[in-house]
Amino acid sequence: MEKISHRKIPVNGINMHIAEIGDPTKGTILFLHGFPELWYSWRHQLLSAAAAGYHAVAPDLRGYGDTDAPPCSASYTSFHVVGDLISLLDFLKVEQVFLVGHDWGAIIAWHFSLFRPDRIKALINLSVPFMPRNPNRRPIDGLRLALGDDFYMCRFQEPGEMEEEFNSIDTARLMTQFLLSRDPKPPIIPKGKLAASAEKAIDLPPWLSEDDINYFAKKFKQTGFTGGLNYYRAMNLTWELMAPWTGMQVKVPAKFILGELDVTYSFPFTKDYIHKGGFKRDVPLLADVVVMEGAAHFINQEKPEEISKHILEFFEKF
Repeated sequence: MEKISHRKIPVNGINMHIAEIGDPTKGTILFLHGFPELWYSWRHQLLSAAAAGYHAVAPDLRGYGDTDAPPCSASYTSFHVVGDLISLLDFLKVEQVFLVGHDWGAIIAWHFSLFRPDRIKALINLSVPFMPRNPNRRPIDGLRLALGDDFYMCRFQEPGEMEEEFNSIDTARLMTQFLLSRDPKPPIIPKGKLAASAEKAIDLPPWLSEDDINYFAKKFKQTGFTGGLNYYRAMNLTWELMAPWTGMQVKVPAKFILGELDVTYSFPFTKDYIHKGGFKRDVPLLADVVVMEGAAHFINQEKPEEISKHILEFFEKF
């Protein structure tokens, strides 16, 4: 870990913290984290990619960790975040990048691929498949209709509400609960119930240490969770702004991986979309879909060697 270097770079009107290692003998791999995570989620893959001859870069996305957090949720659309990443690549003088995303990072990577396919050599996304834009309904409205007001994305919409609940729980315990959840059902968070569920003791598995938990907890104690929650609060605005891309295909070479216990796999219609032709229709260069048995949502941390192997084997083809 001490071989990974850190710096802040001015991008798109904010200062972005990046972790990086390696030289671009084979190119640059850009890793995008999800919620509630940081560059640190990719610690294993950074080292593996560098050892294989790549320049590996993992930013704290806007609103997270040591990167600036604009206060307004309207500043967290996919256009803002992809803009940050294009600015980052320009600063690094990288014309085309290998892109890897997980969770919200995967959503951003899909949108990056729609907006600027010319900047991507190949893509691997984890956990969240491409979600084509439904022109008839805003995403939060659709989720509320399908899963109710207590579905976590719906609960996240009201500014300050979830922050108050998160602040009532020890941050290390909260991060442990997030990272170790293995319930594949779509998360439902009734008001006031989160603190009670966080009281249950959880034994750490071999892939997650106290030091790992404490790194995440320290950063989120410093920043709070508002930056990450603002991605959810900007979902309907992103939907409005993406109207010109309705029906567009993602036309970059891609591979998709998720765990069979991933909560996203149990979202309404997701399995049919992934396995019955919809996904391949919308991402015609999709080379492979891998469902990893026994793995849950935070798959890049839970199965680091396997994920690193998938990444390197796929990118070697380009």
